[in-house]
Amino acid sequence: MNYKDVELILNQLDFKPKKHLGQNFLTSRNIIDKIIKVSDISREDTILEVGPGIGALTKPLIEKAKKVYAVEIDPILSEYLSEKFSVHDNIEIINDDILRIDIPSHNKVVSNLPYKITGPILEKLFFKATAPQGILTIEKSIANRFFLSGNYKDFSRISIGLNAFMNPVVKYSIPRNSFYPIPKIDLALVKIIPKENLNQMLLNEESVQYFLGFIAGIMPYKNKNLVNALYLSFKVTRDSYYTKEKILNILQKENFENKKLFNYEIEKFIELSRIFHS
Repeated sequence: MNYKDVELILNQLDFKPKKHLGQNFLTSRNIIDKIIKVSDISREDTILEVGPGIGALTKPLIEKAKKVYAVEIDPILSEYLSEKFSVHDNIEIINDDILRIDIPSHNKVVSNLPYKITGPILEKLFFKATAPQGILTIEKSIANRFFLSGNYKDFSRISIGLNAFMNPVVKYSIPRNSFYPIPKIDLALVKIIPKENLNQMLLNEESVQYFLGFIAGIMPYKNKNLVNALYLSFKVTRDSYYTKEKILNILQKENFENKKLFNYEIEKFIELSRIFHS
C-alpha cells in the first residue's frame, strides 16, 4: 500500500483524517516490512493492534498470527476493515475506544499508536504484572524517554513507568513521509519486552496504581533533591503529615541519599513508593 493507494481509499470512503485522533496512515511498504520483521510473529501469537486505520499493517499481521484483535475507534474505518477482512477467520475488528474497553487476551501489541494518547495507552497495556511484548511506532521524543541515556531532558514519568515493567530493546527512526497525511512530529519504531522478575510492589493492581500516582506526584520536581520533591508532592495532595523533617528521617532510616531525582535508578523509585505506601 503506497501513498496513492491510501489517498484513493480515503477518497472512496469520503474520509478526512482527524487530527484529534492522530489519524496518520502507513504508506511505506518498507516500514511495514520492518515492523513485521521486528515483531517476529508466529502462529502461536495473538496480536493486539490499536488504531489499524485502513489495515496496511493489519493484513500482514493476519497472514502470520494465530489471532488479531484490531481496535478501531472510528466507525467508518471499522466498517471498512470488517468488509476488507471478512474472508479471514482469525481477526476480530472492535469498534471502540482502547482506553475504555476490556481488552481480549494477547501476547503482543503491534501498532502505530495514536500520538495524542500514547501515554495512557502505554499505562493501560504495559504498566502491569502480565504485560505483553510491544512493537510500537510512537513519537520519537517519547521513544527517547524509554532508553535511559542519562540525559536529564529525556527523564520523565514515562521513563520510570516503562522501565519498571518493561525492557526497551531496539529503536529505529521512521521517516515522516512514511505516513499520510505527513505528521508534524518525528517518529520511531521501538520494541519492548516484559521484565521477567518484577519488584513485589508491582505485582498487584492496587500497589501498581499507588506507584504510578507516586511517580506522577514527584516527577514535576525532577530537578530538585528528593526531600524537597517529596515534600512538594505531598503538599499538592494536602498531606500535612509529611514535613520535611519527617521525610528526611524516613529517608535516612532507609539509607536513601538526598540527591536530585534524575540521579536515582529505576529500582530506587519503586522502593521509595513501597516505603511510603507501607
